Amino acid sequence: MSNPRSSASSAEKIKPVVLVTGSSQGIGEAIAKVFAQQIKGVRLALVARNAKNLATVARACAKLGATVEIFPCDVADEASVAAMAKAVAKRFGTVDVLINNAGKFAGAPLIAMSVAEFDQQIAANLRSVFLVSRAFLPAMIKRGRGDVFNMGSIAGLSAYPGGTGYSSAKFGLTGLSKVMRAELKDKGVRVCCVYPGATASPSWKGSGVSETRMMPAEDVARAFLDIYRLSRRTVVEEIILRPQLGDL
Repeated sequence: MSNPRSSASSAEKIKPVVLVTGSSQGIGEAIAKVFAQQIKGVRLALVARNAKNLATVARACAKLGATVEIFPCDVADEASVAAMAKAVAKRFGTVDVLINNAGKFAGAPLIAMSVAEFDQQIAANLRSVFLVSRAFLPAMIKRGRGDVFNMGSIAGLSAYPGGTGYSSAKFGLTGLSKVMRAELKDKGVRVCCVYPGATASPSWKGSGVSETRMMPAEDVARAFLDIYRLSRRTVVEEIILRPQLGDL
């Protein structure tokens, strides 16, 4: 009987290239550290706007055994993404695992949110995924193998007052993820959209919600790794993660 983990094990032996956007803090930082700790020799491409914070995360991941390079980038800007993708390809070649984690939260009622604020939410949470995915998917498709994770939110499944920009963007991401899955399922590229609830991370600071009612960022990060390690014959299309003590 074949080993269901054999494909993932083979991938790990060749030291996969894992690119994580928004990896300078929060869940993105946790994802980078989990992959660094659990897949020895993993090659990490860490992407975010804050180069100083990226460097700090990179050092921590390197201590865990990863080969790490940082790529400061505004993932909502087309030219910035193109330059970043070129630099990543030059340094690491084809990306094996693309984790579209970058995002931004700003809450406001519909009539109170400015057009600029709305556009910023769409750009940070939806346009960024389109741009980054478009940059790295061709190489995955050509090779016939790859994994894409899109960081959704429960706000992309259930609307709430004050979620005009953020919820709209995350609902859009839900749709984009479904399109990606439909287009890529016969090309060897798996697509998973992750919907976390309240997580102990910078996004939830100032929310008034106690950390005891939130998930640790490390738990959310572990879900990405465990899904990646499944046999290539299996895909987790969507996964919802919520705190045990609440429905946030």
